[in-house]
Amino acid sequence: MVPCFVGTERGLEATLVPMEGFGFTAVEARPFVRRVSPAALRAPLSVLRSVKRCRALVQDADVVLGMGGYASGPVVLAAIRAKRAVVLHEQNAVPGLANRMFGRFAKAVALSFGEATRRFPRRARVVVTGNPVREAIARVPEERDALAKEALRDLDLEEGRHTIVVFGGSQGALHIDRALVGVCALLRDRDDLQVVALTGRAHFDRIAGSLPSDGSLLVRAFPFFERMELAYALADLVVSRAGATTVAEVTVCGVPSLLIPYPYATAGHQEANARAVQRAGAASVLLDDQLTAEVLADRILSLVDHQERLQSMAGRAAAFGRPDAAARVAELVAEHAR
Repeated sequence: MVPCFVGTERGLEATLVPMEGFGFTAVEARPFVRRVSPAALRAPLSVLRSVKRCRALVQDADVVLGMGGYASGPVVLAAIRAKRAVVLHEQNAVPGLANRMFGRFAKAVALSFGEATRRFPRRARVVVTGNPVREAIARVPEERDALAKEALRDLDLEEGRHTIVVFGGSQGALHIDRALVGVCALLRDRDDLQVVALTGRAHFDRIAGSLPSDGSLLVRAFPFFERMELAYALADLVVSRAGATTVAEVTVCGVPSLLIPYPYATAGHQEANARAVQRAGAASVLLDDQLTAEVLADRILSLVDHQERLQSMAGRAAAFGRPDAAARVAELVAEHAR
């Protein structure tokens, strides 16, 4: 099988896929608008145009893998109409609209969270595979010591301190960043701690300029960090949003987490993701409307000052993570391609 990727011109896939040497086709796709508006009226026309363009793509396909989201809708719909085998993957604990719509037509639905099972038709074949992560992330547990030493050097940190890594996703999370500024002020005398803040490019200048530069607490701020495996290898605690990829990476790396779900995520799927990890004993959850510098500082200390609890959470995170998720999804695709 020769893979061909389909996405939008605006998505990261338009850059990343060709860089890896794979074919890429851009289609027009719009998110589903849940209220009456001009955008809602234009969406069906956009889908029909994209489905028409995808017909030729799926005609010779052995199987089509839909990874969820509105961008997958046109090619999956084209595959269903052409009677081609379809496999779906759902990242979140609350499935998106596209996967729920197409689940009844799929040969199999791969899930990251078992909790998503009840959202699909009973006749759908669901398989919990986990959410694929990059190979560099999956290797963190076996290469942790070497990667941690590299992280100390590259991030200019100190050995022997507990490391807290804080981020809000690739775009950052301003509410978390602002709270973190206050946290660093409150913990400025802690000479046993160090903080790595990944602010996102849009917020970096504002946040980096507000972080305290005096005191014993060691703070390093970066707009973005390409090699997240280094940060995960060194982290004693991750503080972050609860997107599906973040949850998959943190648990695969066996890192305890304090998850602050994005409050406006569709159908509350980030909170559902976070609660699933919390139930597994691998994370603590703090809701966004409860987030202040004082509350965040207290929650961080309640974890990093209790090493037995952190170690237990780390073990449970590793048990929850699925480092073989990519291979399991690939096997499912290959099974139905045959």
